[in-house]
Amino acid sequence: MALIKNKSPDPGDIYTISRLNREVRRVLEDVFPLIWVQGELTNLAKPNSGHLYFTLKDNAAQVRCAMFKNRQSGVRFTPENGMLVMARANIGLYEGRGEYQLIIESLEPAGTGSLQIAFEALKQKLATEGLFAEEHKKPLPIFPKTIGIITSATGAAIQDILSVLKRRYAYAKVIIYPVPVQGEGAAIKIANAIKQADQREECDVLILTRGGGSLEDLWSFNEEIVAREIFACDTPIISGVGHEIDFTIADFVADHRAPTPSGAAELVSPDSVETITKFKQTEQKLIRQQQQLIQNLHRRIEYLSVQIPHPKQRLTELIQRTDEYAMRLKHHLENKLSDRKMLLSSWSQRISESNPAHKISQQIEKVKYLQSQFEKSITHILEKSKSDISRLQHILQTVSPVSTLDRGYAIVTDTKTNSIVTNTRNLHIGDKIRITLSKADIDTTIDGINEK
Repeated sequence: MALIKNKSPDPGDIYTISRLNREVRRVLEDVFPLIWVQGELTNLAKPNSGHLYFTLKDNAAQVRCAMFKNRQSGVRFTPENGMLVMARANIGLYEGRGEYQLIIESLEPAGTGSLQIAFEALKQKLATEGLFAEEHKKPLPIFPKTIGIITSATGAAIQDILSVLKRRYAYAKVIIYPVPVQGEGAAIKIANAIKQADQREECDVLILTRGGGSLEDLWSFNEEIVAREIFACDTPIISGVGHEIDFTIADFVADHRAPTPSGAAELVSPDSVETITKFKQTEQKLIRQQQQLIQNLHRRIEYLSVQIPHPKQRLTELIQRTDEYAMRLKHHLENKLSDRKMLLSSWSQRISESNPAHKISQQIEKVKYLQSQFEKSITHILEKSKSDISRLQHILQTVSPVSTLDRGYAIVTDTKTNSIVTNTRNLHIGDKIRITLSKADIDTTIDGINEK
């Protein structure tokens, strides 16, 4: 039997991982044309670069997607996690991770087209009537005493607002007007709550808010009845509906729009100028650092893009990688800011505890306690003195001659010497004497003396 020796592979037949992924990407791009895909949005992320990254899924599978900034101008709605969408996309491969993905060219909601049309129509109508005009916007009070909140009593938005107010402005009184924030009849109840709060004149400012959701979830805040009630309200209104990328008709009519419920709470709660200044300085510093890092990475991308055979695809991959670094950096910076906020809160607590008013209050409480103890001691001394006087009075009454006279005895006085007679040695018949009784004195003459 002849032995067959294994032939060594030709170096040209050995694939590197980069080459393998590049060849697979080309096959995918050649085989699949531009297609429409329907699925549910999840893992939505939008870094500072403006590119959009998300996952489309159905009941059995999922695929990563990327939509670059220059393709987003035609999107007429705000993408949200959980929304069902239609995506027009190319199929490609992200060579850096060896994962196939969809490069989205256009995006539109599935089943919400009529709502979007209705939204745009009402927005145009109210804008023409002047309901969005800046001259109708009322300023917010700098230090509101009472803040009204119109929202669901069980939603996360109310908890976020109360938490922010407690931390930043605990002195304000808060009145909650509970309403349903979605579903049939919710718009009428929201409008009635706005009217009722305005008529009561018990709030300096009103917050109209709810958490994020799909276009259908937020539709109660796109109803004309709500918009007109906001416009007619004399009390300043802040609209804080959904997330930062959500816009409703209520946002355009309200006196001020907040990107989130928490943002609305921050708008009505004053904070120290020094803290704001420090935060702005830190923010500008971090932005400059991030921009410098991104610029360096972009220059690196431009350099590398010249070295590869397909500059557009390589640039696309490097942009994605840059966005990943930017998101990591943003997360790191947010953690640093959180640590600084906690340190600032600790310093504020220490300053509050060192406040002279706090020490004065403690001394006032001490004086009040000593005064109470002094009053108790005086009362005890007076009660004891009263008891002693009563006891001495009883003793005096016991030994007093008057008490003896009251028992039937008498005192005999010699009227010549005005001295009390204790025996008969100095008395003679015919002498005048005075007999003192309990209630009267008797003057008499001695007619006889009987010795015992």
